[in-house]
Amino acid sequence: MAKDFLLEIGTEEIPAKFTPGALKQLEEQTKSRLGDLRLNYNTLAVYATPRRLAVLVSGLAEKQEDFEAEIKGPAVKAAYDSAGAPTKAALGFAKGQGVAVEDLFVREVNGVPSVFAHKSEAGQNTFSLLPQLCLDLIASLHFPKPMRWGSWDFRFARPIRWLLALYDQDVVPFELVGLKSGRLSQGHRTLASEPVSLARAGNYVEFLRRAYVLVDPAERSRVIWQQIQTLAQDKGAQVFEDQELLSEVTNLVEYPTALLGEIAPRYMYLPELVLTTPMREHQRYFPVHESKGKLLPYFITVRNGDEKGLDKVRAGNEKVLKARLEDADFYYREDRKVKLAELVPKLEKIVYHEKLGTVRQRVDRIMGLAGFISRLLNLDDQQAELIKRTAFLAKADLVTLMVYDFPELQGIMGADYAAASGENPEVCRGIVEHYLPRFAGDALPESLAGQVVSIAEKVDAIVGTFGIGIQPTGSQDPYALRRQAQGVVSILLAAEWDFPLDTILAEAYSQYVCQAKTLKAQEELLPVLLDFFAQRLRFVLQEQGYRYDLVDAVLAQGSEFVYLCSKKIAILAAKRSEPGFTACQQAYIRCNNLSKKGPAEVLDTDLLTDEAEINLAKEIQNRQTGFADLLRKRDFEAAFALAAELVPFIELLFLSVMIMAEDVNLRKARLALLQQCVEMLGCLGDLSLLV
Repeated sequence: MAKDFLLEIGTEEIPAKFTPGALKQLEEQTKSRLGDLRLNYNTLAVYATPRRLAVLVSGLAEKQEDFEAEIKGPAVKAAYDSAGAPTKAALGFAKGQGVAVEDLFVREVNGVPSVFAHKSEAGQNTFSLLPQLCLDLIASLHFPKPMRWGSWDFRFARPIRWLLALYDQDVVPFELVGLKSGRLSQGHRTLASEPVSLARAGNYVEFLRRAYVLVDPAERSRVIWQQIQTLAQDKGAQVFEDQELLSEVTNLVEYPTALLGEIAPRYMYLPELVLTTPMREHQRYFPVHESKGKLLPYFITVRNGDEKGLDKVRAGNEKVLKARLEDADFYYREDRKVKLAELVPKLEKIVYHEKLGTVRQRVDRIMGLAGFISRLLNLDDQQAELIKRTAFLAKADLVTLMVYDFPELQGIMGADYAAASGENPEVCRGIVEHYLPRFAGDALPESLAGQVVSIAEKVDAIVGTFGIGIQPTGSQDPYALRRQAQGVVSILLAAEWDFPLDTILAEAYSQYVCQAKTLKAQEELLPVLLDFFAQRLRFVLQEQGYRYDLVDAVLAQGSEFVYLCSKKIAILAAKRSEPGFTACQQAYIRCNNLSKKGPAEVLDTDLLTDEAEINLAKEIQNRQTGFADLLRKRDFEAAFALAAELVPFIELLFLSVMIMAEDVNLRKARLALLQQCVEMLGCLGDLSLLV
């Protein structure tokens, strides 16, 4: 008869940001280990509150499934010598499978006789397996910053304070960090302070509900959001959906009660983000807006408890927020007493990196690189000056009081203070946007100033960091260089700019040299940087849904022109499904494989003798000028279509002549002819890499 199995790990308060990852691990590990143990079950659910992680397996079989299998071993010729005696290979295989060597038998697999071992194992009682399963599950959980406590070497998110393990009504006995498992759990810390004893595993969720604990995060989230919406609607207002904040609040409480607080009207003149940032980032409050989106003088927070003493809780939260907004009000008034441009010299006192100089020096580099990009784009003087001004002011808000206390507002406050200083609106917008994208999936800068300065700022960071020997390794990327490179790639693709990336990297390097910063040699550094950006481009293209072999084919010919690579891959993906593409690919592959058998040569058509090769040379010559013009216009689709017209002539060539002729000069001419075919047919990429 199947029974329910429950494991609850009781802890001190686990950080809210750890919980989603821990739940995912617990679910995956439980499913995996039950599968390894051949234990069938009906359903599996994981639960979490700040003080516990739990897994409940419903309908867990009382016994393992019996195991029976035939395991393939070495081939007979390796398992037995000429006299028929077992070799070390057979003896080792038999020992590894736990059977006698005499019990091995022979069976043919794909025409090759091989030895097999028959293994059978009766299923064990489930209850006897559960203690080790519990220990394995707890040990399998990993956290960003685990802790040790007492004299124990064991690490966990936070110290473990109790262990509950039941198989239906029976306690699953095991011991860990000096604690013995039992049937005792803990209810809400203040509403049910005494330990509670659970009689049966299947009653877990409802039993803890009576102890003022909602163990199901999904249920807590629904309850919280419903309470928030009700409070907002009572004021004729709304709360915008914020899944990240809702998830964090859900994992901060065990028994949620939402409450509405007020913001003193005197602070409502502050920019909205100055109000909402301390509310959201520091206090975990939900801002309240009217139907048209205007911020109202209210907030909603969620307490961990019931409705008792709610007025005192509300007053306490209002007092805490008032203190934060009082600081923000002071910072805002003080910061606006000077123009933003007057703050730039103060950046000399902020060290960007001990080997890369101050933030003021970085501003100069960004300005120089942004100016270089402006020239590549052939921008007029007025637009170039706006971009230069944006780069000059982009980091000025780092020395403001507001950003010092609320670093989340960098860029945002810069734009606000720039507007108050009378700067051009495009400059203000560029100051905000130059930080974009800040994370995967974030918005990209839309203004020209934002796009150019964002690229310049990110490229400066990447070149400098690589230049002093700091690179991402494996999963380690403390300077977020992958994200920044991916941001550069995404901006270039969105803006459809086709200037070469290597020239920007070289210019960024020269900006450091002009400031006498010592970096690795340019000839050593640039290939590494180009490869780094190529990998980011590869990632972006695959995220867009392109197959890996399409990406390989296009990037095999270089990744310096980021936008052109994306343009080529789109055309190649479409062409690939057309009926005539296979013939083009086969012609390319044959030409490519043979052309590699000789060095690059200049075609001398006078050396050609056969009518097929003479005709092919003429057809190429007739198309070369038009082909080159199409490439200059970036019309790769038309260029490939023009090259595809050569395929019948190429096929006839292979039917008519032997490319590797004995006459050396003739062979060189034919290889040069094939090299021209490869150049034209490969205008979209290396077609030999397509699977």
